[in-house]
Amino acid sequence: MTSNVGPDLGDPSLYVQGMPYDLFAELRRMGPVHWNAPAEDRGGFWAVLGFAEIMEVSKRSNLFSSAHENGGHRIFDENEAGLAGSGDSGIGVPFISRDPPIHTQYRKFVVPALSPVRLDGIETRIEARVEALLADVPLNTAINILPFFTVPLPLLTLAELLGVPTQTWRDLHRWTDAFIGEDDPDFRQSPEAMQQVVGEFFGFCQHLFETRRAAPTADLASLLANSEIGGKPVPFPDFVGNLVLALVGGNETTRNTLNHTMIAFARDPQQWQIIRENPDLLPGAVKEMARHASAVIHMRRTAMHDTELGGQTIRKGERVVMFYPAGNRDEAAFAEPDRFDVTRQVRQHVAFGAGAHVCVGSRLAEMQLRVAFRLLARHVSAFEVVGQPQRVRSAFINGFKRLDVRLVT
Repeated sequence: MTSNVGPDLGDPSLYVQGMPYDLFAELRRMGPVHWNAPAEDRGGFWAVLGFAEIMEVSKRSNLFSSAHENGGHRIFDENEAGLAGSGDSGIGVPFISRDPPIHTQYRKFVVPALSPVRLDGIETRIEARVEALLADVPLNTAINILPFFTVPLPLLTLAELLGVPTQTWRDLHRWTDAFIGEDDPDFRQSPEAMQQVVGEFFGFCQHLFETRRAAPTADLASLLANSEIGGKPVPFPDFVGNLVLALVGGNETTRNTLNHTMIAFARDPQQWQIIRENPDLLPGAVKEMARHASAVIHMRRTAMHDTELGGQTIRKGERVVMFYPAGNRDEAAFAEPDRFDVTRQVRQHVAFGAGAHVCVGSRLAEMQLRVAFRLLARHVSAFEVVGQPQRVRSAFINGFKRLDVRLVT
């Protein structure tokens, strides 16, 4: 077993100033899998930093479990700390914390809600939202782009998917920040404040659950409320857990990929000019945006048997934590991986995970990115980042609390 080299990869403070890509590269040169020693608040884990090894873990769900009873999908033990580290709040188990075949059964209910038939016309509606949001963005002026554009866009889409009123997006935003922000004092101010958030969210979920059970529609909330697993209706706590998953998965990746990509275009204006001159590149470019941004930092698995990975012996019961930003910058998988290149032909990345647990909403996320930058290209000639972005203190979400940019016409 190798010992720690450099900082603790599970420490959220490590990511406050930006993703430690140089550290990832240094560690990866020593080997794609490294032991990260225990910390005061959790046990040790195997850090998986190589693209090929992340793919291997992702595709072997029979060997590497994300099940709640085995610790779940986060560095901490979800079955002890509760979902999102919120304690015993009564929130049930989301299907991301289930292994096949139960995980697969849930996906069979969710995937139809995101099918082209169910989403007929959604791209047109996303275009209308983007144009409406951009109409309120002060151009040629330094603004925090989050409340104007990158936060509301995916949440408005999520509100449509859930079949809830448009104005609900502000509550969804507040709740999401609380659920993902267990290590950020701005998001998780106190146990009492978190208890209030959970109470509000439970009230929202209870109403949604009861109305969709009584009168199902074609929306995602109806499908989740009326799912049957093993012939039994999904219990209310698990419905709540799956809504938390929909909130986090449905907006954090899109929101922060938008943010990271604006920064990338500001750093390399030529890349933005390529898009403006060749908008037909966007279907491929959005994959590069997702790879380069890597909005989710980690996903955890637990070894169900002794095995070997990346030259290391993994023992049954040990944590195995995949670091997606490291895998997406692996030199063995991507030429000049640190370079943002909208013409890059990305065959596969791990920004949305891989294997049985790959994000069910990845195509919708790509659609929003494609539409957003296609319409931005009509109005904006350049992006300028003003000051230092404020990042979320998190080892889970590679995100921002504030990003001041100037959209230059």
